[in-house]
Amino acid sequence: MEFDIMAFPRRLREVQEHTRELERLGFSGIVLTEAGRTAYLSCAAAALATERLQICTGIAVAFPRSPMVTASIAWELADATAGRFVLGLGTQVKAHIERRYGAEYAPPGPRMRDYVRAVKACFHAFRGAEKLDYRGDYYQLSLLPPTWSPGPIDVPDPPVWIAAVLPWMTRAVGEVADGLHVHPLHSLEYVRDVQRPAIEEGLARSGRTIDDITFSCPVMTAVGDTDKELEATRNHARQMIAFYGSTRTYSPVFELHGYDGLSDELHARQKSGDMRGMVGLITDEVLEHYTVTAGWNDLAEKLVARYRGLAPKVRVTTYTAPSFFADAGMREKWGHVAQAMRAFS
Repeated sequence: MEFDIMAFPRRLREVQEHTRELERLGFSGIVLTEAGRTAYLSCAAAALATERLQICTGIAVAFPRSPMVTASIAWELADATAGRFVLGLGTQVKAHIERRYGAEYAPPGPRMRDYVRAVKACFHAFRGAEKLDYRGDYYQLSLLPPTWSPGPIDVPDPPVWIAAVLPWMTRAVGEVADGLHVHPLHSLEYVRDVQRPAIEEGLARSGRTIDDITFSCPVMTAVGDTDKELEATRNHARQMIAFYGSTRTYSPVFELHGYDGLSDELHARQKSGDMRGMVGLITDEVLEHYTVTAGWNDLAEKLVARYRGLAPKVRVTTYTAPSFFADAGMREKWGHVAQAMRAFS
């Protein structure tokens, strides 16, 4: 089973140093988020510093960039990585899209589905397989003179993965995408019993099967061989669950397990600035649904056991490791986990 690591972009030379180290440690890939720095430039730096690592945006914000701009960047990164690049896209939230980027947001689900179709139409046109003539509900693209086309490349089109939580967007994964970016706040039951059936519904519409979809699963872990180590990582996981759970859109992830109203309570405490109160709502019982707890020698086996039957193609991504990665000894521990995970393949 492939084992990736999620990371924030940093200064580009630091990205190169970091990704070389990840490749040495045995990680399968890196999933680069987008916040204060762009994911794409970090991907380019990583591409030029590595030979094996899969490089994925997880996610790059879609709507502020036209589908042509996104397709062109992804095309160059696919070429630069010799096919190791994956285009992971997400919507972000309404306030950021409209007030930070000055772009259109609503309706996010149908807009994203149309966006992915437009990006893939650009890929086909770059290859010269067909003239660019995409006419969707939100995007219309019909001009690509040879001077402005990057032309064919010697690797397949970059896969397009979509970040999704709720059923509509998850169905869109099955309709138009090649993979699902699972949210870090997830339980196995939510992905298996809610998201996978929605993907299969979308696949039925597109004439494909579950074998065509990669599940990229970022997982929060509580790992350690001592009580002190475990407590530190459990507290970190509580903070992350509280932070993400305060977004009420994600309340169905809690409600599946009977935690009705938990998201509202977290949101209310966040608005009042009661961070300690937020973390206090994440009981041990809640924690067990959304994290994997293990000793260092057992973590790989537990992760494989948890995710192996989820879908034919699963990549597990550590969401926890970057917070503890500054310590050299900790990096080596995570490297051993990565090597053990790949040994299960």
